This record gives sequence, structure tokens and C-alpha cells, in this order.
Amino acid sequence: MATVVHQGSCHCGAVKWEATAPAVLTVYRCNCSICNKKKNEHFIVSSTCFRLISGEDSLTTYTFNTHQAKHRFCKVCGVQSFYIPRSNPTDFGVMPHCIDSPTVERIEYIDFDGQEWEEEMKTKAPVAFNQ
Repeated sequence: MATVVHQGSCHCGAVKWEATAPAVLTVYRCNCSICNKKKNEHFIVSSTCFRLISGEDSLTTYTFNTHQAKHRFCKVCGVQSFYIPRSNPTDFGVMPHCIDSPTVERIEYIDFDGQEWEEEMKTKAPVAFNQ
């Protein structure tokens, strides 16, 4: 599996990052309340595979319910290009639609039933990419 460095950003460019991951991405589609509202499709990388290049001062965080997930978004343009998922609180969920580089070969989707989070975690716990 070929790995690449994906470069991404928010809409206004204040927040920029790099994520090392496969060129063929495994992307989770969750139907929990917030993911459904935001159409939050994401792939997960370990913290060692993610680097915030710029924009820490432009980020703000939203949490709810268990407050485990940290929904980080640009306070200038409002785009969430990555976040810290409840399922993987030491990793990063990265939005493939925020990748700016031509590094994505293909996307393969996994549907995750976030409305039944505890049950789904027993059989479909998201796995972070780690080099």
C-alpha cells in the first residue's frame, strides 16, 4: 500500500496541515447527530502521521455529549478540515474533501452507525493509519 503526504487546509487557508496516509483512503461515513448534520466523512491517522503546519491560533473547538470528540474548526471560515474523534481520542480524523494536493488515488467507504455508537464500536471500531 503506497503512502503519501496529503496536504490540506480549511477554505480560507488559515489552517494548513499534512497527513501521511495511503493514496487509497478508507473513509468512514458516520450517521451520528453531528456527522449527519456536517456530512462528516473522514479517515483516521495516528498523531505521528498528522502535522499542523499553520493556523493553531485560527482554530476553535466544539464538544458535546461525552465531550470526547474535539470538533476543531477554523474560526475565520468555519470549515472543519480535521478533528479528534471520540473513537480514537489520541488520533486525528481528516476530511478527504479538504485535501488540496493531488494525492488521493481512490476512496473506499465504510458506513459507521453512530446512532448506535456503543454497539458499532464492538464490531467496527475505526482503526487509525500508522506508519
